[in-house]
Amino acid sequence: MLSLFLPLFLIFLFLGLPVFFGLIAAPGILLWMNGQERDIVLLYRNIYNGMDSFPLMAIPFFMLAGELMNRSGITLRLVEFAQALIGHLRGGLAHVNVLSSMLFAGLSGSAVADVSALGSMLIPAMEKQGYSRKFAAAITAASSIIGPIIPPSGIMIIYAYVMGESVAALFLAGIVPGLMIGLSLMGVVWVMADRWGLPAATRKATWGERGQASVKAIWPLLTPAIILGGILGGVFTPTEAAAVAVGYALFIGLFVLRSLTLRDLPDVLGRAGLTSAVVLLLVGAAMAFKTVASLAHTPELLAGIILGLSDNPLILLLLINLLLFIVGMFLDAGPAIIILGPILGPIFTAMGVDSVHFAIIMAVNLTVGLLTPPMGLVLFVTASVSGLKVETIARATLPFLAVEVVVIFLITYFPAICLTVPRLAGFVD
Repeated sequence: MLSLFLPLFLIFLFLGLPVFFGLIAAPGILLWMNGQERDIVLLYRNIYNGMDSFPLMAIPFFMLAGELMNRSGITLRLVEFAQALIGHLRGGLAHVNVLSSMLFAGLSGSAVADVSALGSMLIPAMEKQGYSRKFAAAITAASSIIGPIIPPSGIMIIYAYVMGESVAALFLAGIVPGLMIGLSLMGVVWVMADRWGLPAATRKATWGERGQASVKAIWPLLTPAIILGGILGGVFTPTEAAAVAVGYALFIGLFVLRSLTLRDLPDVLGRAGLTSAVVLLLVGAAMAFKTVASLAHTPELLAGIILGLSDNPLILLLLINLLLFIVGMFLDAGPAIIILGPILGPIFTAMGVDSVHFAIIMAVNLTVGLLTPPMGLVLFVTASVSGLKVETIARATLPFLAVEVVVIFLITYFPAICLTVPRLAGFVD
């Protein structure tokens, strides 16, 4: 009976129960029905134990750094920098949207933060330039999923915590896939611009104007360099790097740009605290959920099923991509990684797939799932920012979603895309 906890959880999701409560209710009910009251205590104790981790402290720190950067007006500086570089192209503001997401990803590591910060600014601006609102919302949603792939990345911190991987290796492995997704989206915009006659955003900037925009953007652009440089140089751990990012964001907001005041801090702390609480509660509930999966011997059962389908790693990777894509439609990336990572990771590493490579396959797949109905969080946030219906945005994102799926398969079958950078840095053999 205990093995029914996963179907029961999915039923709760379809009924509209919040993910957190579904993660703890489904196994709790089945443990009670199975007469395992002692294990129920273990289940709910693990909610706290799942959050009580030093590496996970990096998540609220990075979220706070993103909030500080956004409140300091740094988002606007990144958009102006992107516009000075490529705003003159046909479909320029759509290109600017994608490039801004790539730059913002180096600050926040969150797709939701990307949509909230850039969407509220760029969707109205694109509509004013002559783009349809649904196209502006679609490209904003599609490009936002770059946020958790280019470092720093909250979901990669979670994966490293669960699977015992190097955070630095995962961060480095995400750079090229993130850039590939961004460039692929810009390629789709270029094709659409030629076919539909999308407008150019501005005249071509002079080199002097580009230089001024670069000077304004240099402070935020140094953030990922400080984070990665410090981690790779052994100066600080990923958690300490997140705290350094907060201190750096405070410094440039209060003393360099002087666009942040002490009166802004309570609201910034409140927003970051609320977002962090949601993520950490999900992580804690997912860790408790994983405990019941172990009690039910789910990893062994699924491993037998998967290996019984085929002994060809290429076919199994195809099937796992399909599975992860479907899971991403219903479950947020963090809980999905905690639940499925310990089940699927050892199976594929035993078949010769590099553990860092599999981590990126899983992370990118589940992140793209944020863009897919019925539970795609990015779609709901974009709908609230744009005022459009979720289904309208979902249909408009299909061309962008298609190229992101192509990138997933390229990542899957060409491991060098993920592994070259961490291998050059000495993190992968």
